[in-house]
Amino acid sequence: MKAHAFTAITALLALAACNRSEPTAVENELAASDATTNVDAGTSAQTASVDSAFVTEAIKGDNGEVAVGQLAQAQGESQAVKDFGKLLVSDHGAHKQELATLAQSSGIPVSSEPTDETKANLEKLKSLRGAAFDKEFKAMMVKDHNKDIAKYEQQANSGDAPTAALAQKTLPTLRKHLEAANAL
Repeated sequence: MKAHAFTAITALLALAACNRSEPTAVENELAASDATTNVDAGTSAQTASVDSAFVTEAIKGDNGEVAVGQLAQAQGESQAVKDFGKLLVSDHGAHKQELATLAQSSGIPVSSEPTDETKANLEKLKSLRGAAFDKEFKAMMVKDHNKDIAKYEQQANSGDAPTAALAQKTLPTLRKHLEAANAL
């Protein structure tokens, strides 16, 4: 029924178009409706709308947080640092799984590497032990989570729908991590 109505309207509009050069509001509305239908029907249009740079960077960020958290559990002096390291491994490991699912469904490669900045931070932290490790770890985690919160707030406010929703969902956890890092 829809197809017949659409065909009839299209035929009438085509006949009317012979007498003028500007499209009518109805024609514009039909064209917009048809474009929306095509976008809703195709997964490639949805794939194209996912911010691959954000997803890739977030995955690398999670990889780094897991690695830093594991190092904190092994080399931290205080129990608070060790516990925070365990929390990082758990929360960022779970977050990476969510991101990996989104990435795979969107054709975005899933990296197992941390960011270059995190690689440098890991090397610095590996050379430290005890109280020196704890102090540097705290400073890095406060700085890192402040940056992450800013990136996720921006994505939540202006990103594509899938990554904006994920960013919005993740922000409370990042804020909890920042609070915990400040308390170390």
